Order: sequence, then structure tokens, then C-alpha cells
Amino acid sequence: MKTDLFEDSESFHRIDLADADIVCYPQFFQSSEADLLFQTLLTQLAWSQQRIRVYGKEYNEPRLTAWYADAGKCYEYSGLRNSGLAWQPVLKAIMARIGTVSAADFNSVLANRYRNGSDGVGWHADDEAGLGPVIASVSFGQERCFQLKHKTDKSLKKSFILPHGSLLIMQGKTQDNWLHQLPKSRKVMTERINLTFRYVS
Repeated sequence: MKTDLFEDSESFHRIDLADADIVCYPQFFQSSEADLLFQTLLTQLAWSQQRIRVYGKEYNEPRLTAWYADAGKCYEYSGLRNSGLAWQPVLKAIMARIGTVSAADFNSVLANRYRNGSDGVGWHADDEAGLGPVIASVSFGQERCFQLKHKTDKSLKKSFILPHGSLLIMQGKTQDNWLHQLPKSRKVMTERINLTFRYVS
């Protein structure tokens, strides 16, 4: 896949893909602000490594996670049932900032911590029952390659870099028609934190 790196830091970019509605803000948070948020998230979130079930077998997730949500909300994926932790102020602040460009309502966030290039997440769609159609994904730390492929048309693929402080919004029918992944890499990489804000019914 060809990889694109967005250059314009002062505007958003609409990703030109059939059957999808995706927008990227390459520098949603300026560098100094993103640095501070990254360090705060590293130290304040309740990171853990969970066991997931894939095709009937259990594995350690190849990343650390923490799930925060409004009281009483639960989220299930890969055989895991997560009950939301109480919101941290830093997460509320980031969510409020996203609200300046997205009209969507969110009541949860899945935090992912990729410790190095050996951590990643394979092909999937965030289409579990009960998830709203809008996902706002914020990235801090090591820039990583984000890949998409159409569920039925094998010729449709896209790959681009998610920089430090970027915001990616996937909405509409994107999860119905596309898979995405953050592939592992053999390159030497430092830590990355990704926050995916969602609405869980």
C-alpha cells in the first residue's frame, strides 16, 4: 500500500474512499499540547494487558488497554466484557475538544497503548452491536501507519500516517464497508497512545 503523510497542519483532510466518510485533522493538538497530554495519559490511565479470544484460542492482547465510560456502560469485543472505569479529567478534556469539530455524542473511550513496533491491532471493523456509527480516534506519541481495506472490493485500499496530536473521525457507513488495522512493524519505535471515543448504547 502507498502511504500518504498529510502536510497541511491547519485544516482537515477528507479521505477519498468509496462507501466511507472519514476526516483527518493532522495536527488537531499542537505539538507542545500533545506532548503534555501524552505524558499525562501514560501516568494517569489504568493500563492493563488482557486476554482475548480469536478463532477459539486465547492470546495476550498485543497492546495495553484501558476503557472508560459513563456509569453502567459495558463494551464487548474478542470475548472480553469491559465495564467502564470512572472518567479521568484528561479524557473529559480531550472529548470536549473533539466536540468543537464533531457533533457526535460520546459516552466511552477505549485507550490503547502501543509500547513498540511489536504491538498493533489486526484487521477489524468497529461494528459490534450497540456501537454508534461515529468513532473519533486521537493519536499521541510515535506516528504509526493506519491501513484500510474494503470488505468486498479487494482493489480498494488506503494507507496513511497518523501523526502525534492527530484526530481521525470515521462515521456514516465506514464500519459497514471497511476494515482497518494498525500493523506491527520491525522498525524501532517508541510508545504510542490512541484514544477511540465512541457512543455505546
